[in-house]
Amino acid sequence: MSIILAIESSCDETSVSICNNGKITANVIANQTIHQNYGGVIPELASRVHQQNIVPAVEQALSDSKVNKKDIDAVAFTRGPGLLGSLLVGVSFAKAFALAQDLPLIAVNHMHAHILAHFIGEKNPTFPFICLTVSGGHTQLVLVKDFNSMEIIGETIDDAAGEAFDKTAKILDLPYPGGPMIDKFAKEGDLLKFKFAVPKIDGLNFSFSGFKTSILYFLKSEIAKNPNFITENLNDLCASVQHNIVNILLNKLKKAADQYNIKEIAIAGGVSANSGLRDGLNSMAAVEGWEVYIPAFEHCTDNAAMVAITGYYKYLAGDFVDQTITPAARMEF
Repeated sequence: MSIILAIESSCDETSVSICNNGKITANVIANQTIHQNYGGVIPELASRVHQQNIVPAVEQALSDSKVNKKDIDAVAFTRGPGLLGSLLVGVSFAKAFALAQDLPLIAVNHMHAHILAHFIGEKNPTFPFICLTVSGGHTQLVLVKDFNSMEIIGETIDDAAGEAFDKTAKILDLPYPGGPMIDKFAKEGDLLKFKFAVPKIDGLNFSFSGFKTSILYFLKSEIAKNPNFITENLNDLCASVQHNIVNILLNKLKKAADQYNIKEIAIAGGVSANSGLRDGLNSMAAVEGWEVYIPAFEHCTDNAAMVAITGYYKYLAGDFVDQTITPAARMEF
């Protein structure tokens, strides 16, 4: 038996989870709404709010799980990648808690945790599987060989898909967070109405920098002719942007699945909550004969449950760190 306390503080969600022998019994998430006033996450503000939220979140998680802090067997925490100030709060708390209770520490890679979120529920992928991990800061194709053995087989060479969503939303003057807003308006639009430049990148890597630029110049041109162009075409613009991004992602995913002859396919990360990506993946899976795995919505965005389940498998493997551990904003995969 093992009870893992997990801390996630890589960006602007303060989250605490309890994993009791492989089962998540609490997953508390304290969101930071203050960033909506600035159209994006302000790192200094994020770290300060983490300091306010972390103790109440831990107390709530322990209460929800009906466990005492003395019942904890190990403390798992997100070491990186992420915002350094935010990570510092979570790492410092984890180290202090572990030191006070004489517990082992488990350092978790944020991107590994997104992938292992698939093992929280009842339907789990079979190894090996390919996971398309898509967030605001990362776009990766990962060959997952085991709980503790993963290999990046493709990644973005510039911007992430989530960033493309968010930057486009900003151009369209949509409120933060922009990605979900594009998804919302896209449901009412014509996904084939507008076409944008699709990057031609060899192999399994991605690129979204040119795609974002093509949207910017297209809108500048159209607004010069009609100042109300965005307002009059918002749904179609969102649908077309989303359709193009999803196609770029799924075409590379299919290429990877064919190259490695793998039918077990998963998606993870914040953008995996996007309805267009989910629908597109399910449609492609029906044609390709894939078995598809999509996390529950609450496990797509940043949360400590994914850190807890990753920590559990590291605990079983005896993969611990000592008190000299420090956060790593650009942590290696």
